Amino acid sequence: MSPTFQSLRFAGFRVWSVGALVSNIGTWMQRIAQDWLVLTELTDNSGVAIGVVTALQFAPSVFLASVAGGIADRFDRRRVLITTQILSGILAGVLGLLVLTDQARLWHVYVLACALGMVSAIDAPARQTFVAQLVPHEHLSNAVGLNSASFHSGRLIGPGLAGVLIHWLGTGPVFLINALSFVAVVVSLLRLGPADLLPQQREKQARKRFAALRHLRERPDMATTMLIVGVAGTFSLNFQLTTALMARLEFGRGAGEYGLLGSIMAVGSLTGALLGARRTNPQPVLVARTVLLFGGLAGLAALAPNYSLFALCLIPVGMAALTFMTASNAVLQMGTEPWLRGRVMALYSAIFFGGSALGSPLLGWIAQEYGARWSIGTGALAAIGVGLLGLILLHRQGRGHLSEPSQDEPVPIGVPTS
Repeated sequence: MSPTFQSLRFAGFRVWSVGALVSNIGTWMQRIAQDWLVLTELTDNSGVAIGVVTALQFAPSVFLASVAGGIADRFDRRRVLITTQILSGILAGVLGLLVLTDQARLWHVYVLACALGMVSAIDAPARQTFVAQLVPHEHLSNAVGLNSASFHSGRLIGPGLAGVLIHWLGTGPVFLINALSFVAVVVSLLRLGPADLLPQQREKQARKRFAALRHLRERPDMATTMLIVGVAGTFSLNFQLTTALMARLEFGRGAGEYGLLGSIMAVGSLTGALLGARRTNPQPVLVARTVLLFGGLAGLAALAPNYSLFALCLIPVGMAALTFMTASNAVLQMGTEPWLRGRVMALYSAIFFGGSALGSPLLGWIAQEYGARWSIGTGALAAIGVGLLGLILLHRQGRGHLSEPSQDEPVPIGVPTS
């Protein structure tokens, strides 16, 4: 089997991947429909309103990081994921019904986005660390890359499909389709048995407060990785917002063209994820280099004179962005002991999504005041700056390469039965 797809040799990972792909398509359909609903039906092209929705959806990752990480490390991750997928489906269904009955108001979207953000905050660290139970440690980097590839395969298909369905049917049915897509993940999780899962592990001591922060203090290379993720997540990786603003405000395009931008960018994203899956031992220095490359390419996209060239620029932008994101995820997981992985990845989600929550309203305001191009240009400058800073810090630390985490601390939690 090709090194790119080696994790698919494991039956549990194959089952998980099929369900996740269906759900990812639905999730991206909802993201496009939600932004379009707010931008064109509930407001008069308000970039700030989209930014607020994005902020409400991501802010809970900050406030619930400690709780979410503890849940991922201490409870059966499979059962946690089943619960979060069911709740996510219910929330999508409620929004769809509100739209179809002409009852949807902007505050409804705000409330549901916040509720979905709370569920997603619990889901994210459990989902990211669950792959470590599906493949041996030596295949973890590959599994992380393929997990990202699945997510962005959904991004490749979902936005374009959403654009067509919004044009034909409106936004309401798109939310209901997403609600149904969560069934695929629940079914795949229920099919996993003891033979498909490696034992989940936890620390011997009952509770270690601020263990993730202490871990980063002891590992300055991983702290630098977190810094880069935080700045990029705040200012640079808000393309769900910025492409909507560019399509609508800069180029005067409709829902179909907006959805197409997401699919075009996903071509590059999928390529970046698959390239990431081939790396067996990604290093912190790669994180700094790829965010620097991403910043330069995003700057070129911000200068694109028309819709077609902007769309073409999104392909290399997506590839660089996903190489960066996959590398940072793999570096943090592979450099962390199994019993602490959930809390470190919860902190990662808090920094990444919390940054988006802070940055989205700001970028929406910048777009309204100075033009949509500056919403991307600001992120490009931030990525270049933090990439250069990261390279300097890693050089001074002399820690551009990961050391293996210790494996003598954890004890197994019982493997759940199906």
